Amino acid sequence: MRSRSNSGVRLDGYGRLVQQTILRHQDAVTGLLPASADHRDAWVRDNVYGILAVWGLGLAYRKNADRDEDKAKAYELEQSVVKLMRGLLQCMMRQVDKVEAFKYSQSTRDCLHAKYNTHTCATVVGDHEWGHLQMDATSLYLLMLAQMTASGLHIIHSLDEVNFIQNLVFYIEAAYKTADFGIWERGDKTNQGITELNASSVGMAKAALEALDELDLFGAKGGPQSVIRVLSDEVQHCQSILHSMLPRASTSKEVDASVLSVISYPAFAVEDSELVEITKQEIITKLQGRYGCCRFLRDGYRTPKEDPNRLYYEPAELKLFENIECEWPLFWAYLIIDGIFSGNMEQVQEYREALEGVLIKGKNGLRLVPELYSVPPDKVDEEYRNPHTVDRIPMGKLPLMWGQSLYILGCLMAEGFLAPGEIDPLNRRFATVPKPDVVVQVCILAETEGIKAALRKEDIDVETVADVYPIRVQPARILSHIYARLGRNKQMCLTGRPYRHMGVLGTSKLYNIRKNIFTFTPQFIDQQQFYLALDNKMIVEMLRTDLSYLCSRWRMTGQPTITFPISHTMLDETGSSVHPTVLAMLRKLQDGYFGGARIQTGKLSEFLTTSCRTHLSFMDPGPEADTYDEVAQYLDHLLQRTVPQSNLPPTAQRGGLSRFRAAVHTTRDLMSLASKAKDLHVQNVGMYVPSKIFQASQQSVKLLSSPHQHDVDGKSHALHAEMNLPRDEDGNVDCKALVDQLRICPTLQEQADILYMLHILKGPEWHTGLDSEPGPTVKELLTELYVRVGDTRQWALIRYISGILKKKVEALDEACTDLLSHQKHLTVGLPPEPREKTISAPIPYEELVCLIDEASEKNLSVSILTQEIMVYLAMCMRTQPTLFAEMFRIRIGLIIQVMATELAHSLRCSAGEATENLMNLSPSDMKNLLYHILSGKEFGVERSVRSVDSSVTTISICEVGAVGATKPERAGIVRLKSEIKQQLDKRRQSLTGSKPLSLQSGDTDLKSSLSAGHAELLGKGSFSRMLEDQGSKDSRQGQWQRRRRLDGALNRVPVGFYQNVWKVLQKCHGLSVEGFVLPSSTTREMTPGEMKFAVHVESVLNRVPQPEYRQLLVEAILVLTMLVDMEVHTIGGIIAVEKILHTANNLFYEEQKALGADDHMLERDPTTGICSLLYDSAPSGRFGTMTYLSKSAAMYVYDFLPTDGCSMQ
Repeated sequence: MRSRSNSGVRLDGYGRLVQQTILRHQDAVTGLLPASADHRDAWVRDNVYGILAVWGLGLAYRKNADRDEDKAKAYELEQSVVKLMRGLLQCMMRQVDKVEAFKYSQSTRDCLHAKYNTHTCATVVGDHEWGHLQMDATSLYLLMLAQMTASGLHIIHSLDEVNFIQNLVFYIEAAYKTADFGIWERGDKTNQGITELNASSVGMAKAALEALDELDLFGAKGGPQSVIRVLSDEVQHCQSILHSMLPRASTSKEVDASVLSVISYPAFAVEDSELVEITKQEIITKLQGRYGCCRFLRDGYRTPKEDPNRLYYEPAELKLFENIECEWPLFWAYLIIDGIFSGNMEQVQEYREALEGVLIKGKNGLRLVPELYSVPPDKVDEEYRNPHTVDRIPMGKLPLMWGQSLYILGCLMAEGFLAPGEIDPLNRRFATVPKPDVVVQVCILAETEGIKAALRKEDIDVETVADVYPIRVQPARILSHIYARLGRNKQMCLTGRPYRHMGVLGTSKLYNIRKNIFTFTPQFIDQQQFYLALDNKMIVEMLRTDLSYLCSRWRMTGQPTITFPISHTMLDETGSSVHPTVLAMLRKLQDGYFGGARIQTGKLSEFLTTSCRTHLSFMDPGPEADTYDEVAQYLDHLLQRTVPQSNLPPTAQRGGLSRFRAAVHTTRDLMSLASKAKDLHVQNVGMYVPSKIFQASQQSVKLLSSPHQHDVDGKSHALHAEMNLPRDEDGNVDCKALVDQLRICPTLQEQADILYMLHILKGPEWHTGLDSEPGPTVKELLTELYVRVGDTRQWALIRYISGILKKKVEALDEACTDLLSHQKHLTVGLPPEPREKTISAPIPYEELVCLIDEASEKNLSVSILTQEIMVYLAMCMRTQPTLFAEMFRIRIGLIIQVMATELAHSLRCSAGEATENLMNLSPSDMKNLLYHILSGKEFGVERSVRSVDSSVTTISICEVGAVGATKPERAGIVRLKSEIKQQLDKRRQSLTGSKPLSLQSGDTDLKSSLSAGHAELLGKGSFSRMLEDQGSKDSRQGQWQRRRRLDGALNRVPVGFYQNVWKVLQKCHGLSVEGFVLPSSTTREMTPGEMKFAVHVESVLNRVPQPEYRQLLVEAILVLTMLVDMEVHTIGGIIAVEKILHTANNLFYEEQKALGADDHMLERDPTTGICSLLYDSAPSGRFGTMTYLSKSAAMYVYDFLPTDGCSMQ
């Protein structure tokens, strides 16, 4: 018998340690581990972490086997791991009904439990008796299941179990928008059972999703049915949210040591190495002590000041826990493993020595990792005075199995028994390695032969949808329907994936479905229900957004392929050539660079070998025929369809009789296919069903014949009387007379107004009796009008009718959720509360629309504009999250108001006209204006009038340089273009007092109910005053007022502002703003860097309705923060910030008066009493706002300032 090698002896030592501290407690029946001798329940997270050492030891024995017994030992250890993982699987599968419910509700009452009975796998506490919703625990289980399967363990045994795991993927897919109780089971740190979004949960979910994608759960023995599928877009959602949160851990915890598990082993979820380092340093500097790291700042768990009889803390008592938080050695085990993975041997050495120093020797010399070290009750005051000086005592579980396991794993790796790749077979550790450049493949398709010909005239050679056969082109929603079948299991009552929109990563792959190749068009082309798709510039903008997103987020093998169809809506007004914006985009795509992405255009058939392809095996026809499934039927119809003869390859020619049968079936098939497509809400069926018969029949189907046969544009009608509603004898509105008016009214606008009145009075389903009985309904007439107005691109009318018809804004709820998951609160409606409503958690589509309607006070145009802007904000958040730095609450009502003010200011027009111009902006111009307002750059708005389409106002936005002139003006270049000449002619016309600039007198006059709520956007106080005497002013005048208005509306504050406010509150009793007090006790609950604190301060400032006044208050508080930086113990009781501001205003007024300013110059704003000139003063300089605010603040707190050496100037 061979003697044991030195390494074998050391391994046996770890074997004994694992046996005594972990395996000895494993339940013989279920395989689960109890938390400790006192806590007999099995926690999911602790079980997975606890078994890692056993798995690692098994791998080490297999690799370093001296004797056959070692191989047997390895097998025995591996089976213990399998038994535990299957035990947890049993626990969760017993709650399969919860998994099914949670996919749709994301509610705490439907979630899997966090702990189970160790002996029976049953639940141990009720749904509401524990903070069960912990996404990180479920995600950790899935991540380790993937890693262990990849290392060769066989844990999943049946296809039912595979389906269950697939549904767990759907369960954690929404982690990026699910507030949970987090890794410490307490939620918000006040411990009051409030859930919050946790970086540790989002990161672990991202890691689990990436690890499981395309993984075969049966290992080497599996087939296509046992493969797990993950939608890459969900992974990327988690990625963006995680990046936007770190180094912050959640809204109430500015730093949390649990994030170590996300930035390093086991998740490796962050791809930005700089962010990983920043987060790690933040944890070490703020949380590390002499015995380990605290979990988070002001953590009261097991401290002497915690009341053990009370589960919840009072907000103000959190301050008591500062500097005496318990320290956990567990985190040093994470840092040892992190050092090994990053190759930093100094770090490994440092933390191994530190950890050895705090381990506790058990019997037989076993080294045990205690749960935590606490300050002894009699030494608390000393620790308060001199943090990290008092000797602490170990408390809690001994050993903490989770810490013990990671400690053993770290030792095995540090001593060379295990290589990093062995416990990370899926190579997650390479997350921060730079990725190669992505080239996006774009295939342009023409919807019809006519469009193909129009493109060929422009030297752009494309195929039609019919030409690319046998590759099938389908809309994105079909892919959503297909994925809704993934993971279905009748036996367990699992319905598969909830129907959600497809992201651009999902539609950029090619799919093999039932032996056919499918490609899907991007989701935004599918947005036929909403008017954004009517604006070709917007379509181009959305494609640019998608391309730049793809470029930065694509992580799969193969290149992404976008199929972009050119449809008849992308032609110009004549219908014979392509719209210039679309044409310019196609040229850029052909040049190979667009939207910051490298592009390769070509034919679909050329991209087959280089694209990313996925085989959706779950769509293969199974043993049981699923005849009731609409998607399956749709695909069957699609794939059985007889293709036009010309496209059939020669070998596929059928014999006589079958060919005859095929011809008979073709039309019937097509019609049933069309009805199937309608069931699935596919718009524009003709495009995706390439058949000449169908396209021919498509044209002949008209909605209703037009009841108004006269000149639609209203140009030939000079008459348009004000709308006087006809009345009957009883004084009620005579609806029949209204219908008669509908026949003769000259403009689309008036038709819309009459139909709106009928809609309000009679409802959408009322038959008008127009031209026949019962006649078309109001809704049908409105829909027809919508189509007609869509062709003329009159955006104000389009928005108006959209509002009446309650058109669904595609992806509105997703846009709202996107913004919320980036930790931004949204408010809709104009301030103040209660009209301005705050949205702080995701809500369903219908509720969201009702809330917006209520906040808009039933003003249709404001309501639809709010929804539109929410979609644009989400688009900006996806591509340029930096625009929203230091903004925690986005106030959409104020943003709309500021947009109108900007137009009024730049176009020198009245409030009413500005509102009208705003409603008439095309979606792309609207988004552009919003972007410029968000970006904080100086810009100017100019009006440009196109000769073709003079009824619509278009604007161009020019960035303004340092001198306040637009770039072309500054360079002195005069561009001799007809557009400018037209512009000047038009401006002269308007100055000589003729009609409003470039608005047809009939077409775009917004009257009656439409204009009733409009002027409200602007007609208040300082807004309208600013618009007067605009002509004579210098272009720089009004610049600071405008800057303040923008910053106030966007809640923009200087960097570090909230931390400074926290310091001010430490030295006074509170700050009062508009009678609302921000008490100093807030600092007893919240720490300076906490997002919850920033949101709290912001909500107090938001009590101020005028944005520029709010911004001056911010400047006043800023002056106070400078005072606090001096050695002052206190600056008084409750400080009234507006008092400081008004004193400064009076000082300014007196000084300007003494210098000879007249009353007109020093006019005060009636609502606030502030001089308009002060609003427009630069912060610095002799007459700067800061000068007066500093004097005023010094006078206010004079009594508290130190007497020596502080003189007033």
